[in-house]
Amino acid sequence: MSLYSDLVEGKEKLSLVGLGYVGMPIAVAFARKVKVVGFDLNEKKIELYKNGIDPTNEVGNEVIGSTKVEFTADHARLKEAKFHIVAVPTPVNDDHTPDLTPVEGASRILGQNLTKGSVVVFESTVYPGVTEDICVPILERESGLKCGVDFKIGYSPERINPGDKVHRLETIVKIVSGMDEETLDTVAKVYELVVEAGVYRAESIKVAEAAKVIENSQRDINIAFMNELSIIFNKMGIDTKAVLAAAGTKWNFLKFYPGLVGGHCIGVDPYYLTYKAEELGYHSQIILAGRRINDDMGKYVAESMVKNLIKADIPVKRARVAILGFTFKENCPDTRNTKVIDIYRELGEYGIHPVVVDPAADAEEARRLYGITFGDMDAVKDMDGVIVAVAHEQFLSFDRERVNGFYNQAHSKKVLMDLKGLFDKKEYMTEDYIYWRL
Repeated sequence: MSLYSDLVEGKEKLSLVGLGYVGMPIAVAFARKVKVVGFDLNEKKIELYKNGIDPTNEVGNEVIGSTKVEFTADHARLKEAKFHIVAVPTPVNDDHTPDLTPVEGASRILGQNLTKGSVVVFESTVYPGVTEDICVPILERESGLKCGVDFKIGYSPERINPGDKVHRLETIVKIVSGMDEETLDTVAKVYELVVEAGVYRAESIKVAEAAKVIENSQRDINIAFMNELSIIFNKMGIDTKAVLAAAGTKWNFLKFYPGLVGGHCIGVDPYYLTYKAEELGYHSQIILAGRRINDDMGKYVAESMVKNLIKADIPVKRARVAILGFTFKENCPDTRNTKVIDIYRELGEYGIHPVVVDPAADAEEARRLYGITFGDMDAVKDMDGVIVAVAHEQFLSFDRERVNGFYNQAHSKKVLMDLKGLFDKKEYMTEDYIYWRL
């Protein structure tokens, strides 16, 4: 009997190692089809899941409350499963080199609980070679088993888009790979249980790893181009959004937009690729140029706020500025690797200590990671400047009257920086506003 059949018939279990924004939705999806053990080291997170609370907002409390996933922080329970999916983060260090600590740690824990006949599939975004050259030796050392004989490995890069209710696990074609044809067939069949869009069978694990890392590198480079255009057009006094709307009427114009590039994928994955390239003696030119532009956008926004305050004859030092939105993307509570923190810190260099408001964000996470305590919307009053940094749906309903109420009414000019272009610029291109957007 094959492992796939055993899973479908309930004779074997599937495990999910890492229950964050990616791993948890995968575990929930598979639990509708097979028996699932969901493991995470974070005991507090596990208790929330057990109590029917979804801190990620990816599937919602109702779904978490009804799922059949067996949530646990006890790694010994991984012994119950034969098909393992590892979905832990792969961040970068301060010097932009890959931080493989989470995936190495997950490999150690899984290796200590690996049994003969298992299949291990990694989903974490890595540079080509990590699965076979780094993870496999750890699995073998910790388990005492031999890869290819006692257990098999595969790689299937995650493509879940946090906060996106349209492009989900089920609706995105899934790249799958395996160390041999038999493993590839098993991995493909297992994922086909939950991925309605189907799977794409990559010819090797390294090809699948490379495919994932270039997906986000491509987006990063295109957004960097938009950000550079925004800087240029701002100097020319031309509205970038208007230019892109005009250019977008051509059938083959790629519709990318300027913005802050944070999160765990687009702002991180290119460094994994360039790191491996450096190891092989090639120094990236285009990829790293794009990274430099995108990494500097927070500083650019802060400097633009300072310039606009000066235009409005408002003293810069100790100016009252509000930042609306702190997460790395809209309608998502995740604040890890947000680039809004760059705006906050850069303004601090000018003696400005902004009030930060984000009704969607994980406030406890922001305090722990950045030492920032959020204010509420009532705190946004008597301001000298306002930066709308994230396009949360809570901000979309703000009309001119509500925005007016944010400011110190003694000022003849109100500085509004609408980074994502949420508002109709015609409403704010008036004598009493300085309106600016990327």
